Amino acid sequence: MDIGGTKIAGALVANDGTLLVRARRTTPRGTGAREVMGAVEEVVTELAQAPAWASVRRCGIGSAGPVNAARGTVSPVNITAWREFPVLARTRAALRRHGAAVPAVLVGDGVAMTAAEHRLGAARGHRNALCMVVSTGVGGGLVLDGRLHPGATGNAGHIGHISVDLDGEACPCGSRGCVETIASGTSIARHAGLPDAAAAAGAARAGDARALAAFDTAGRALAAGIAATATLVEIDIAVIGGGVASAGDLLFAPLRAHLETYAALDFVTRLEIAPAALGTDAGLVGAAAAASQLLAA
Repeated sequence: MDIGGTKIAGALVANDGTLLVRARRTTPRGTGAREVMGAVEEVVTELAQAPAWASVRRCGIGSAGPVNAARGTVSPVNITAWREFPVLARTRAALRRHGAAVPAVLVGDGVAMTAAEHRLGAARGHRNALCMVVSTGVGGGLVLDGRLHPGATGNAGHIGHISVDLDGEACPCGSRGCVETIASGTSIARHAGLPDAAAAAGAARAGDARALAAFDTAGRALAAGIAATATLVEIDIAVIGGGVASAGDLLFAPLRAHLETYAALDFVTRLEIAPAALGTDAGLVGAAAAASQLLAA
């Protein structure tokens, strides 16, 4: 399951990451918690009609955050109807109603993306990796010593809320100068004085100085956060996906240039930066991969 503010998607995923069957509903807006959960249940019901349903062995749920994997709850910023919503228990109940009393696990969407990129994407073959989603917000996840490392609550690797500017602007999380306040698509657009990140990218490609500066500052913030993470846990690759990453060298060129300043210690100077290899299916593939790693067969 891949739960976000725009869509709620589900798929039956084979062991090799192939999506066998998929279902999708638009995330209800302006409704209550029950209606949003109703969309999740509709996705489960549709998947349960497939012949492959009989082979389901585990369930992974990747959700927009904040999440609390220990309690099985979510409070997504972009799903206002859900606050401390027990999505893990409710999804398990929906599975049981369709004859699939299987173990399930909840992770943040950044952790799900990390699981997907490590299994099939740009981080494949790396034992220590940070994978990031740079979009409306900035999230991420970690692979340490070859295994997904979600942390106790499922939020480990949430690089978007590392502070890289001690006197920076206030962040909704309560801190100041977080990576997200500088490098998210929303922030880039605001700093460029344009309506969205796509418009900012177009202006930057046309040579607009303010837009170019916004991408340079975003790259610098990402470089500082990635270097701090690499120094702390010795990752050897940082994979970056999400809508902002589609700007290509507008983001990656300043990021790599600034990384040379921030990643100065010997053991982080060879840190690789790579664009994510998987597209819109990363959330579903990653939720399944997380379930495979974190749950017993």
